[in-house]
Amino acid sequence: MIAHLTGRLASADSDHAVIDVGGVGYLVGASARTLTAIGPVGGTVTIHTEMLVAEDFIRLMGFATAEERDWFRLLTSVQGVGARVALAILSVLSPEETHQAVARGDKAMVARANGVGPKLAQRIVNELKDKVGAVALGSGGSGAPVAATGVTADAVSALLNLGFKPAEAGNAVKAAEDELGDGAGLDALVRLALRKAAK
Repeated sequence: MIAHLTGRLASADSDHAVIDVGGVGYLVGASARTLTAIGPVGGTVTIHTEMLVAEDFIRLMGFATAEERDWFRLLTSVQGVGARVALAILSVLSPEETHQAVARGDKAMVARANGVGPKLAQRIVNELKDKVGAVALGSGGSGAPVAATGVTADAVSALLNLGFKPAEAGNAVKAAEDELGDGAGLDALVRLALRKAAK
């Protein structure tokens, strides 16, 4: 699985970019927010990726941040939300705004995205309310979510890939981090999180 790409931004369009990595051009679908954030054509970029595999296609999706990628995964876990709709939501809402909309049950905020009607927006906020722990592993003093980043995000991703639900993965990694303290390595964090999740 391709976790990220670092290379030259060869071209960008309204819904995708081409990243040249060692002479190979990777076409990645992306939100308008990501396409704005990654900078000008010709520059060096690092983009987080998610590979979508179906019977009739393989597509690579790209994100400026790991947090946006995690929200893409959560959004596409909702019935009726495909890659196109998830990118439309992430084009109009930042990960923080998406989190706020879900936490508050604000379907009108979600429905601002193209292709998202009131019924689908309601389903999204209802289904994701108990899953946001995978993306926000705690909160700052302002009540704003603290994004899972670096080793934390990789550990959560590892548990998600093993079939754990987002909330389970997030809670297990948080518990493992609390026990191991800052600076824990990925292997140790994943091993302890798996033991926590299995209890």
